[in-house]
Amino acid sequence: MKIVFLETGTLGSDVSLTKFRELGDVTEYDLTLEEQIPERIADAEVVIINKLPMNEKTLAQAKNLKLICLTATGTNNIDFPYTDSRNIVVKNVAGYSTESVVQHTFALLFYLYEKLPYYDNYVKSEAYATAPFFCHIEEKFHELYGKTWGIIGLGEIGHRVAEVAKCFGCKVIYYSTSGKNNDPVYERVSLDRLLSESDIVSIHAPLNNDTLNLMNKSCFEKMKRTAFLLNLGRGPIINEQDLYEALENNLIAGAATDVLTKEPMSRENPLIKIKDSKKLFITPHIAWATVEARQRCADRVFDNIQTFLRDNNR
Repeated sequence: MKIVFLETGTLGSDVSLTKFRELGDVTEYDLTLEEQIPERIADAEVVIINKLPMNEKTLAQAKNLKLICLTATGTNNIDFPYTDSRNIVVKNVAGYSTESVVQHTFALLFYLYEKLPYYDNYVKSEAYATAPFFCHIEEKFHELYGKTWGIIGLGEIGHRVAEVAKCFGCKVIYYSTSGKNNDPVYERVSLDRLLSESDIVSIHAPLNNDTLNLMNKSCFEKMKRTAFLLNLGRGPIINEQDLYEALENNLIAGAATDVLTKEPMSRENPLIKIKDSKKLFITPHIAWATVEARQRCADRVFDNIQTFLRDNNR
C-alpha cells in the first residue's frame, strides 16, 4: 500500500511515525503547497493530511486513492460530494486533544486573569529588587471562586472545561449553538443571558452556519466590562475587527485566542496592532498540541488505516 503524508510538519518532528511502515510504502513530506498535491499523491492509495484542501482539483489525478486520513477533527477542507462520488473514504480523529485544549484554556485565562504579563515584567525589570515591601500588588486581580463561567459549545471539550471551572468554584452556564444540547448538569441559557451574566466566556464550538461571526459588536456590548473572552473553537466565530474595537474601547477586560480567521496570522488582521499583553493574548494554534496529544493523534490515524484495511476498504 502506498501511503503519503503531506503535512508531517503539523505533527512536529518529535512524533513517531515509524509504525506506519508496517502498513506499506510510506512517503513523508514536511510541508506541501496546494499546487504540489496532485503530483505528490498521483499513485497514493492513502493520503494523510491536516489542513490541505481535498477536492476535485487536488484529487483528480489520484486514480488509486482509497482513503484520506486527517490528523485533525475538523473536516471543513474536504469536498465530500466529490470524495463520495469517487468512493474515497474519509476518516478524521476526535477526542485526542481534549485534555490538551482544556489545559490551554486555563493557561490562557490565568495569563490574563492574574495579570501575569505585568508581574513577570515587573520582576524581570529588577524593580522588585529595589522594592520597599515584600509584595507588589499594583495590578489588581480576582478569585475565580464565585464567578460565572459561560461556555459557548458544550461538547466534549466544553464539558471538560465546565468540570474544571466548577472545581475552581465557578457557576457554569452554557449556550448551545445547535440548540440541541440539553445537559442534565449545567444550565442552558440564551446567548444574551450568557453574555450579560458571565465573568468568563469561553468558546469551544465548531465552525458552521450557526457560529460564523457569532461574536460580534452587539455581543461585546452585552458583556460585562470586567469580562474575559477565550476562543478555543475556530477563528471566524469571532469578528476580529469588532473584537479589536471592543478591546480598544474597553468594552471587555481582555481576550485570548488560540485560533484566527486566517492562519498563519495575516498582517492585515486588526488584532496584530494590540501589543498590550494584559489585554490580548494570542497563541499560534497550539492548544491541541501537547506532546501526548500529537502522538495520540498519529496513533489514532494509524488505527483508522488498520480499521479500513480490516473492514475490506469500507
